[in-house]
Amino acid sequence: MILLSLLQKKASDAIFQAFGEKLQGEILSCDNESFGHYQCNNALKLAKEFKKNPQEVAKAIIDKLDLSMLEKVEVAGPGFINFTFTAPFLSSELQKVLLDPKLGILHPAYKKKIIVEFSSPNIAKELHVGHLRSTIIGECLARLFEFLGHDVLRLNHVGDWGTQFGMLIAYIKTEVLDEVADADLKKLMIWYKAAKKKFDEEATFKKLAQNEVILLQNREEESLHLWERICEISRLAFQQIYDLLDVTLIERGESFYNPFLKNLVEDLQKKGLITISEGAKCLLMEEFKNREGEAMPLMVQKSDGGFNYDTTDLAALRHRILVERADRIIIVTDMGQSLHFKLVFKAAELANYYDPRKVQLDHVGFGLVLGSDGKKFKTRSGETEKLVDLLYEAIEHARNTVKERIPDINEDELEYLAKNLGIAAVKYADLSSHRQKDYTFSYERMLRFEGNTALFLLYSYVRIMGIKKRTGVDISKVMKNHHIELKHPSEIALGLHLLRFGEVLNMVEIDLLPNRLTDYLYQLASRFNAFFRDCHVAGTKEEGARLLLCEVTAKILKQGLYLLGIKTVDRM
Repeated sequence: MILLSLLQKKASDAIFQAFGEKLQGEILSCDNESFGHYQCNNALKLAKEFKKNPQEVAKAIIDKLDLSMLEKVEVAGPGFINFTFTAPFLSSELQKVLLDPKLGILHPAYKKKIIVEFSSPNIAKELHVGHLRSTIIGECLARLFEFLGHDVLRLNHVGDWGTQFGMLIAYIKTEVLDEVADADLKKLMIWYKAAKKKFDEEATFKKLAQNEVILLQNREEESLHLWERICEISRLAFQQIYDLLDVTLIERGESFYNPFLKNLVEDLQKKGLITISEGAKCLLMEEFKNREGEAMPLMVQKSDGGFNYDTTDLAALRHRILVERADRIIIVTDMGQSLHFKLVFKAAELANYYDPRKVQLDHVGFGLVLGSDGKKFKTRSGETEKLVDLLYEAIEHARNTVKERIPDINEDELEYLAKNLGIAAVKYADLSSHRQKDYTFSYERMLRFEGNTALFLLYSYVRIMGIKKRTGVDISKVMKNHHIELKHPSEIALGLHLLRFGEVLNMVEIDLLPNRLTDYLYQLASRFNAFFRDCHVAGTKEEGARLLLCEVTAKILKQGLYLLGIKTVDRM
């Protein structure tokens, strides 16, 4: 049971009985728990409506309140109602969480089809540091919605179509056809740069490249075969990184939607939404104005008859709503694309592909990864950092950290820990930052054992495993013979925080901010460490009850880390 929801219902019932008003209880958790565990703010608004003293309104609500699970209810300040639960009630609720595989998270009343689009690199190009946030944030959100009980489709909307492939295929055919069978992604990137240079400088090659696009669209055998080979090479390189990050995706690139683009534009024309601007077909967005005060255009067909990202993204949205029947669509890209998606979403609404009352669309924007100089994170030579290099560098830093702490560790365990801790450190540093803001990347800071870091959380988990190991008892037998009993203030503080796990997940479900979960887990680890300091476990009369408190802490900590894409370890 989520305590916040319980109090909302109790407060709503009391308000209706006291004043005949059907209002949802406005309940917030108290920042300072010495005042109470939760606070109700309805009395202030009701006082204005009825022109009464807020404290009198608050007392009238309390008089109608079910107080059976509350130790204390009091009016504070100008009419806030503070609630404090009894320790036995919290203990009972936490015992239910311990025995529940879903850790107290209720199945949704309606199972939604949720599409999360993330990572989305370009074929024939390496993933770089700019893809880090999309990949990590998207994976976290996909795991969250899966855990909450929804049907999740994880899409990798790769850039695998368009003029750049005409350039690359034309270059391969004319310059390096005999090398393509053994090529890797690094070689593809070299060829792409050379092809781009020829495209910009040589009119004959430019025409040849444009013709290759037509051949590809008409599925000419040799051109199609080379395109498939280019995609295959890229996928192998991408998968190396996805395996390292423990990320799962289904590729559905721009090429998937290519057959639908012509029909899309025809449909928009039939609906009278197309305006011709300098030969291009556009939708004019009256709600969005440029600096001159003119309606901003969404171009769906270029003057030469070709299509672009606007067309593909609108076709993708149409397919996901009308064919996939998605209830919610989440697109994870950088903040720089915010306006683009606002225009695409509005175009879909104008075309009646999207009804805001039935489908929720979210663009999950994120800021930049910065270097120590406050600029975009780059290599020492000034080039964009390759994601694979960044990850292996993090693993190397973690390896050095582990060797310092465990000098006698064997090589196999060292490699295992280095990989897990290095990747965990990178993920957590990213997710613990507010996604809409830039953050500064620092191997040193993210691999610290103190502060809000992955290693601090993982070490707290290892500490719990150590407590269980030292007692030498079978936890399943303890669960049969004991129950959680919260008595000491540190036990109550920890137990209350554990019971707020579902509240935090619900908040992330709404605003799609993973840092809410990292903040919760950091506070959880901090409260556990306070409990560990204040309450001995092994050999005390409270051993059984406290072992169960340790067990539920470990379960929620492990589940929370899993949602962030982080694996726990047993030794650090």
